[in-house]
Amino acid sequence: MNECSFNVLKEVFSLTYSINKAAVLGSGVMGSGIAAHLANIGIPVLLLDIVPKELTAEEEAKGLTLEDQVVRNRFTDTAVQKLLKQKPAPLTHKDNTALITTGNFEDDLNKLSDVDWIIEVVVENLEVKKQVFAQVDQFRKQGSIVSSNTSGISVEAMAEGRSENFQQHFMGTHFFNPPRYLKLLEIIPTAKTDPEVLQFMRKFSEDVLGKGVVIAKDTPNFIANRIGTYGLLVTVREMLKGGFNIGEVDSITGTLIGRPKSATFRTLDVVGLDTFIHVANNVFEQVEGDEQKVFEVPAFMKKMHENGWLGSKSGQGFYLKKGKAILELNPETMEYEEQKKLNTPGLEMSKQVKGTAQKMKALVYSADKAGKLLWDITAPVLAISAELLGDIADDLLSIDQAMKWGFGWKMGPFETWDAIGVEKSIQKMEAEGMTVPAWIKEMLAQGYSNFYKEENGKEYYYSNGEYREIIKNPKEIDLKLLKKQGKLLKKNSGASLIDIGDGVVLLEFHSPNNAIGFDIIQMINYAVEETEKKYKGLVIGNQGKHFCVGANLAMILMAAQDDDIFEVDMVVRQFQQAMMKIKYSTKPIVAAPFGMTLGGGAEVCLPTAHIQASMETYMGLVEVGVGVIPGGGGNKELYIKTLKEMPKGIEFDLQKVANKVFETVAMAKVSTSAEEAAVNQFLNKADGISINGDHLLYDAKQVALAMYEQGYKPPIREKVPVTGETGYATLLLGAEAMRLSGYISDHDMKIAKKLAYVIAGGKVPYGTEVDEQYLLDIEREAFLSLVAEPKSQQRMQHMLVKGKPLRN
Repeated sequence: MNECSFNVLKEVFSLTYSINKAAVLGSGVMGSGIAAHLANIGIPVLLLDIVPKELTAEEEAKGLTLEDQVVRNRFTDTAVQKLLKQKPAPLTHKDNTALITTGNFEDDLNKLSDVDWIIEVVVENLEVKKQVFAQVDQFRKQGSIVSSNTSGISVEAMAEGRSENFQQHFMGTHFFNPPRYLKLLEIIPTAKTDPEVLQFMRKFSEDVLGKGVVIAKDTPNFIANRIGTYGLLVTVREMLKGGFNIGEVDSITGTLIGRPKSATFRTLDVVGLDTFIHVANNVFEQVEGDEQKVFEVPAFMKKMHENGWLGSKSGQGFYLKKGKAILELNPETMEYEEQKKLNTPGLEMSKQVKGTAQKMKALVYSADKAGKLLWDITAPVLAISAELLGDIADDLLSIDQAMKWGFGWKMGPFETWDAIGVEKSIQKMEAEGMTVPAWIKEMLAQGYSNFYKEENGKEYYYSNGEYREIIKNPKEIDLKLLKKQGKLLKKNSGASLIDIGDGVVLLEFHSPNNAIGFDIIQMINYAVEETEKKYKGLVIGNQGKHFCVGANLAMILMAAQDDDIFEVDMVVRQFQQAMMKIKYSTKPIVAAPFGMTLGGGAEVCLPTAHIQASMETYMGLVEVGVGVIPGGGGNKELYIKTLKEMPKGIEFDLQKVANKVFETVAMAKVSTSAEEAAVNQFLNKADGISINGDHLLYDAKQVALAMYEQGYKPPIREKVPVTGETGYATLLLGAEAMRLSGYISDHDMKIAKKLAYVIAGGKVPYGTEVDEQYLLDIEREAFLSLVAEPKSQQRMQHMLVKGKPLRN
């Protein structure tokens, strides 16, 4: 476990409770996913499930019996093996399975006496769960926390009949699938849950599990599934009523209105129709009136379920892939047809409007069929969210957070309401005969026109006749709010310098895709100079979709096509110089990467004094995909970083260092997590990993402050040993074999030769020590020569137009 994660654990464990070891009961997709997430953050997990009742044919062939442990643990052992194959990967690194111990309910329940948190994830049946908890109550140690991952069964009912200590330490902890990636965790306390236990679990879940926590009431499907499932079924209802097609609905219920790209029906295919129907039926059986009518699953969806058309897991659902074509289901004929999209004047106009809130406002009041559909599926969701306030959650903030964190909505229901205008929308609702909850009308009568407001750089939400400040975890740094508080020090088109307090400043990229151009390079230079003069440290980070996708490819391509290699040379030189400025700054500079950290983004991170990466960091030097090699010092820095991590001694082999770096860059390897980035040497042992992405900038700031207080000194400029001509020849052997086998093209081979020359350090004897500027010069020369190649330019053009690499 990295140092930052350990410190977070230590802080949380300073409370009355601590979680050093956990148990997960049930090894299905959710159970194994939760176990994987715990293992990812360094917590040992005991994974238990039932004992098989029959042997498989393979077990019989091996002469095994039902008494053999390998058979008795089959379900959990198989679940762990599946973790290694699932996509998206539940594990941040395959070796994390070492932290998962498998077992079964008959042989291993006594081991529960050694764990601090027991999570039940068995079948969604109240009686089965009660039987499991009766056994847990016998074996758990006093004070251990017990929770259920139920998605809708009453948490109070599960705890009935259990010991007093059990009930004081029991609650619902509803993870969303997949647990590694989805931020929401709904915690559902019972009337007997100890408030101190609840407080601990909230803090632990945020700081250690990295979750966004909402406290939910013990009602059917809690918050997110109650609202989200209602919204999906309303959408289906309005589709059928209005005669729309599945593709038409998806064309306006996705990113256009701030929802996931999968929109409505692709989302249902991913979730699985069987799972969705189970969730819908759970609410249908427990509510009444108009809400119950919405939760009645339409006949065509029941027929799909009977046919086994469950979505991605069964190969077909609302969509079916046939060859290269993707077809959509016609709900009337139950046949698959060509996909359709909705095109209306209102839709076209909305695409010209910037911002999700503005698009929504323009669309819902549009008179065309797209506007009517969007209004008809939005208004009921807003109304039910307001009606259920108090029943499913204590405040509207929790409902909005649940929908954003659990369903990927950019705006929650009440934020959406503010965006389209509360008063105007209510007038339209009432004109159409909809009932608006009385508390909203009282709010308007009191002169409060919005559910949220900002004042003096603080955010507030409406609650019971007044605005209450939104209290965030102290570890959340909000750059937008800091700017509103006057903390912006300097800004240009590509980047900003922001004071984040305690003598630390932050360099934020905000160009399109955070791509690096002249503007960002200029701000890097300014930020380093200002930090050295006035501040304790600098953090390089942002709160965009991704950290940085690399250099401004369009700018480089245009200059290359105009034969203006001089301009490209100037940009690359300036970028290299800026990276050296970062590396040898007299004050600590900490990079805080997350999401896509590619090409130039990785090159910005590598020379910093410390990298504090989000657990979900996808880092790589991917330039070969567009026909060039890294040109901003990335080859040099990755080589040096790998060199320093290699164990020194008699068996030290400089060629192994060169081979590893060459393979990483030549194959454009991108990590699937920060842990994997460390395996690829983008991070070293001293670098840190933040589990909660919302705490990333805070963690990076704390590292910068600690380095400053410890008397930070920049690294000493040292010469670098290289493999030279001998190493160059060795590197080319492998590449030539791949070319002869047809794995790479002639142009790939040309790129490989340039890269090998740079990694090997040019035409010098093996073991020669060269300075960094020499390595930068040969790297830049190789980059420029490849930029001038027509086939490389074709690759750049293809990437810009198609968004994927060209193999020419």
